[in-house]
Amino acid sequence: MTKTLIDYYKAIEVSSRGMLDAAKAEDWEEVVRFEGVCAVLIEQLRVRAHSEELLPQQRLEKSKIMQRILHNDAQVRYLAEPWLAHLDREIGSQQVILH
Repeated sequence: MTKTLIDYYKAIEVSSRGMLDAAKAEDWEEVVRFEGVCAVLIEQLRVRAHSEELLPQQRLEKSKIMQRILHNDAQVRYLAEPWLAHLDREIGSQQVILH
């Protein structure tokens, strides 16, 4: 079955929800995996958007999907902040010697 443009938005939402679930579980490798899935889907959506337009009802659905994606993203970022701060400390504590 061929995916429609709205199907890509839905798939990105599912993947963003997966990122959020993984972040809640502090499974950062899984977060990165879902982030990669999102990146691929976004690129596919961009390509598809050149040849297909959304119908008025689909545009409304897209708006709601995008709001949920942005909400998921904000929550992932909030959950990742402590982990990123820890990573910065770890990297900063390692002395790099250049010759």
